[in-house]
Amino acid sequence: MPIVGPIKRKDLIYNLRRLGFEGPFSGKRHEFMRRGSIKVYIPNPHEGEISPGLLVKLLREAEIERSE
Repeated sequence: MPIVGPIKRKDLIYNLRRLGFEGPFSGKRHEFMRRGSIKVYIPNPHEGEISPGLLVKLLREAEIERSE
């Protein structure tokens, strides 16, 4: 996986939509986005950005891999 930096929540949502995800939809505690049978929970909005560690975890859940 490439080195990633922090990202704003709205930028994460924008990029997931570009990759074919729909949403975000309301969940019980967090909103989520989906593409087919894949469901990715989006962190709640708060001050600051999504950390690189959490971003990598979200990308793995979304089954998004690095393309060369």
